[in-house]
Amino acid sequence: MEAHITEWLNLSVRWIHIITGIAWIGASFYFIFLENNLNRTVNVREELAGNLWAIHGGGFYYLEKYQVAPQQVPDDLHWFKWEAYFTWLSGMALLVIMYYYNAQVYMIDPSVAALTSSKAVLLGLGTLALGWLVYDGLCRSPLVRHQRWFALLGLVLVLALTYALTQWLSARAAYIHVGAMLGTLMVANVFFVIIPAQKAMVQAAVDGQAVNPQLGKNALRRSIHNNYLTLPVLFIMISHHFPSTFGHHHSWLILGVLMVVGVLVRHWFNLKGQGRSNYWLLPTALLLMVALVIYTKPAAITAPATTSTGSQSTPISDAQAMHIIHTHCSNCHAVNPSSELFTTPPKNLVLESVEQVLNNQLLIKAQVINSRIMPLGNLTQMTDTERAQLGQWLASQAAQSNATPKP
Repeated sequence: MEAHITEWLNLSVRWIHIITGIAWIGASFYFIFLENNLNRTVNVREELAGNLWAIHGGGFYYLEKYQVAPQQVPDDLHWFKWEAYFTWLSGMALLVIMYYYNAQVYMIDPSVAALTSSKAVLLGLGTLALGWLVYDGLCRSPLVRHQRWFALLGLVLVLALTYALTQWLSARAAYIHVGAMLGTLMVANVFFVIIPAQKAMVQAAVDGQAVNPQLGKNALRRSIHNNYLTLPVLFIMISHHFPSTFGHHHSWLILGVLMVVGVLVRHWFNLKGQGRSNYWLLPTALLLMVALVIYTKPAAITAPATTSTGSQSTPISDAQAMHIIHTHCSNCHAVNPSSELFTTPPKNLVLESVEQVLNNQLLIKAQVINSRIMPLGNLTQMTDTERAQLGQWLASQAAQSNATPKP
């Protein structure tokens, strides 16, 4: 019953997280579009920073942006903050449900570091807090005025953090905590910088006082930072579906390159919105993706090697292969899982017979042998020898199948 409730909590909170995340990121993209496409020169009143005509949903819209604030602030002023807050709150709830509640399974990899659940959770939470303190400190330093150096240092620090986390946590948990840290920076920008600046601007306008224009500039800078972080964070949200990334032995480097790809693509769109052309950003992003495809190519698993006498070594039998599967896989991947974590087999994948194993051999190779991300947390202590034996058995089965004449 506990696993059943956890599964439905996961479903419900994840659904909320996706919905609010779409709303937040969509608003971020939209306001960057507005900022980049404002008419700032033609028939623009002195108190305005620009205006924009748009058509959507069968209607025309006319928007104006003030240099600082209007002379009279309207009562029905709309704020954009709850999307960010609920995205972060639902994300933290997911982190607790999926990772902290089952830290021994999802966060700890005994082959990486022998941590207790409490230490793993504290490490994860510390990552979020430390990330904000370092980032906010850099934003308040003179370096923030030098965009390229600021971005380069930020990338180096995130890479260093990713590498450090992969030395302590499971690669999957390391990825998700880098994403949670970036998401925390984004929502903290909204909560501590953007919204307070907007409140101060509104209050000054209501009181008829001069508004400090630097408040708006600081808020805009943080909003632009958020905009560039969106694509890397979106990838990390779905990264657990792709073991070729977090399951690679250089997972920290894979994530770093993917983040660069996301930033390059976002920068291309932002420049395009400003009417500026850059012809190397998208090709560079594409080349980096191709390079990742090549770099993460799994090593081929061959059939049993030939011995010094010239005969082939004997592969393990079907019974021995299924013993490995039953010991390390079938406790979760069974019609009725014996694991307390699941009430139904994950991804509806059942591995209780030779036929079922062979029908899913590509998935088994990817997650058990190539990336070694399964079993979860390696709770069953699957050895390298067992992985190699299973891989050779699968290769021999494939070789036999290819050698069998087709009717």
